[in-house]
Amino acid sequence: MRFVIQCVSEASVAIDGEICGKIDKGFCVFAGIGEGDDETVADKLIDKMLKLRIFQDSEGKTNLNIEQVQGSILVISQFTLYADCRKGNRPSFVNAMQPDRANELYEYIVGELRKQNSNVQTGRFGSDMKVSLVNDGPFTIILDSDEILKKR
Repeated sequence: MRFVIQCVSEASVAIDGEICGKIDKGFCVFAGIGEGDDETVADKLIDKMLKLRIFQDSEGKTNLNIEQVQGSILVISQFTLYADCRKGNRPSFVNAMQPDRANELYEYIVGELRKQNSNVQTGRFGSDMKVSLVNDGPFTIILDSDEILKKR
C-alpha cells in the first residue's frame, strides 16, 4: 500500500465538472493499493499518517499532527502509484490490486479515517477525477507499506 501525502492549504476533486470533495488545511492523500494488501496493512499506514508531525507549530517547527491543527483529509484512489516502469515505455500495473478488492480496501481506509477525523472527503473510486490542490510548503511524504512494515 502506498500513500502520497501532501500538506495542503486547500484541495478539491471534481468528476464530470462537479466538485465531489473539498477541504481546506490538511492532507490530500493519494492512496494506491497493491496485491497482498489488507486491512492490517491499511491500519498501520493510517496510524502512521495520522501521527505524522508535519505541520508547523507557533515557532515554525514541524511539530504538530493533523489532529492538533484540526486538519481535514481528502482521499483519492490512485492505482497508478503501482506503475512498474522498468521495462519499455508503457507502465505496467500488474502490481496494483484488482479493482473490486481494491475498492473494498479504499472504502475501509476512508471509514477508518472518518472514525478519527470529522472532515474526510473523497473522490470516487475508478472515476476520471480532476484534482486541484495548493501544496503547503510544499510538503509531500510517501508512505510505502514495504518500507513501514520492514523490520529494522
